[in-house]
Amino acid sequence: MFKEPHEINKQQHHTDKYYSPKLVVRRGQPFQIQIDFNRPYKPGTDKFWLEYLIGRYPQQNKGTYIPVLVGDELKPGDWGAKVTHKENNSIRLSIMSSATCIAGKFRLYVAVWTPFGILRTQRNSETDTYILFNPWCQQDSVFLDDEKEREEFVLNDVGVIFHGDINDIKLRSWSYGQFEENVLDACLFLMDKAELELSGRGNPIKICRVASAVINSRDDSGVIAGSWDNTYTYGVAPSAWTGSVDILLEYYSSKQPVRYGQCWVFAGVFNTFLRCLGIPARVITNYSSAHDNNANLQLDFFLDEEGKVDTKTTKDSVWNYHCWNEAWMSRPDLPVGFGGWQVVDGTPQETSDGMYRCGPASVQAIKHGHVCFQFDAPFVFAEVNSDIVYSRREKNGAQMIEKIDMTHVGKLIVTKEIGGDGMMDVTEEYKFQEGSDEERLALETAVMYGVKKQITQDTVYQPQTDVDMDFHVQKAILGSDFKVTITFKNKSQNRYSAATYLSGNIVFYTGVVKSEFKKHSVSVTLEPSSSSTFDVVIKSSEYLSELLDQASFHFFVTARINETGKILALQKATVLEIPTLHIKTQGEAVAGREMSVIVEFTNPLKQTLENVTLHLEGPSVLRTVKKIFRQIPANSTLTWEVKCTPKRPGLRKLIASLNCDALRHVYGELNVQIQKL
Repeated sequence: MFKEPHEINKQQHHTDKYYSPKLVVRRGQPFQIQIDFNRPYKPGTDKFWLEYLIGRYPQQNKGTYIPVLVGDELKPGDWGAKVTHKENNSIRLSIMSSATCIAGKFRLYVAVWTPFGILRTQRNSETDTYILFNPWCQQDSVFLDDEKEREEFVLNDVGVIFHGDINDIKLRSWSYGQFEENVLDACLFLMDKAELELSGRGNPIKICRVASAVINSRDDSGVIAGSWDNTYTYGVAPSAWTGSVDILLEYYSSKQPVRYGQCWVFAGVFNTFLRCLGIPARVITNYSSAHDNNANLQLDFFLDEEGKVDTKTTKDSVWNYHCWNEAWMSRPDLPVGFGGWQVVDGTPQETSDGMYRCGPASVQAIKHGHVCFQFDAPFVFAEVNSDIVYSRREKNGAQMIEKIDMTHVGKLIVTKEIGGDGMMDVTEEYKFQEGSDEERLALETAVMYGVKKQITQDTVYQPQTDVDMDFHVQKAILGSDFKVTITFKNKSQNRYSAATYLSGNIVFYTGVVKSEFKKHSVSVTLEPSSSSTFDVVIKSSEYLSELLDQASFHFFVTARINETGKILALQKATVLEIPTLHIKTQGEAVAGREMSVIVEFTNPLKQTLENVTLHLEGPSVLRTVKKIFRQIPANSTLTWEVKCTPKRPGLRKLIASLNCDALRHVYGELNVQIQKL
């Protein structure tokens, strides 16, 4: 089978990294096998052929039984075989698979025509052949023409996922590990679990659609159970995972949803699944992502009479960030021009055709507002384009719109750059320049195609123009005090007084409030044509006991100008600086030799950390290891040494995470160059 990593097949097919003893090839590209007979082969009189079978009931018309005849030449993109070499009793064949072939694990038989009927070889699992998608093949629907992009989006087994918020972007490494032992089988199992018929498994559109449902556990007990309420009993906190391998392998063996995930975990695992099958994929982060419950392109924030947000009636929320995936493919089901990157999202937010799934939706269609094209384009369009509308009910029942914020949502959309760990801004691929004619046109197109845009007729909206308000939150390290600075600019000739209210809330990164930890009211006098500033101090004692795992705050400042009755409203999210882990190595880093990895962490809080879990992993350096420390006293340093033996040379990444109830999202990473023996 020439199935060793250094032999011709895996080298030519870019599958030499798969930790699999079997032959792994990509469709639409020739591979070599050798057949030994009991006597020399005579082409004129001897007749034999190959049979590739997949599934329980192989049928030729479904593409699950494939007879491959030996001919004189290979046609690109069609099944066929030709003899390339004859020696004694052996022949070597070059076999071409179809560029639309099912992706999966095939059984191989050799059939020989004899005077006594057809003889077949015995079932032999050693000759099983995995056939995957082929971004290197022009006839394949996932063809990608840039080698650097293929190396990044198909072959890179570690990545970077961006989180935090728009004013404080944070990043963390994620080990995709698509080549690790048993991961390929686990990914193929997901298609069985999703009950995708075998004949649909050559179609990346269908695969993405069913995978986006099976990645989450809602309605089909899929791979990961989501939890957004900060209680992770009987499971692993979402922030503790450092990669996809443990999650996929645990699911493959237990067949039960793995607890717990949030959006970046769903996206990380989905990315592994896609890259493992050979579909180019990347993880996208959308900052200030709208979760619009009724897809009307408008997030409604209702204020009460004081100008505070009414949490009972406000159902929409802005996520600090939301991660989804893009998969690269042609879209023969849509008009020309909508192929390329497609949004797929495994995080369970809303149902689509009765299941929690989302996509594939063409990024190009979203940019131009052509949201009529399947699947789920209106929802994704709303995630990056909604307006925030602040409105309040008057005593007489009339609804007053106080402010419309058209630029808050979908401010920045990013992914990891190609060939490095930096950030690449892809906002332009999703939307035109904010405020440009093209942008308004795309919005009108989306509305024409039935995305509801409702500024209700009976509402009165007169924007406040003569006073501007802004506020700034000081960058702060977890455990320290910081201040919020509010600035008013009175552009009129009148002297005003403003009743100002600051509300500080601890929020989930999904924008849902857990608790209000700071209330501050103050009356400010605004002199004509001048600016005035004042500070509100936030003490660490006010927020530490309430903190959630992403150390994320949401500040809401509202001000009522007493003389005119106008209300100013502004909201901003902010994230605390979280300490990091330090990783170092001891001894030589040589493939096949033992070395030590040391993880260090200093507790920055004024309290003892209890039941602290550390995770450490690095694809092809060490399998995930974890350790629990009962206590880390305030300001003391923890040191953990792990011995490991790297498997193969090259530049590798070690990723570590630390988790406990008081502190989550603590990460560290290190690039290690593993030398040859």
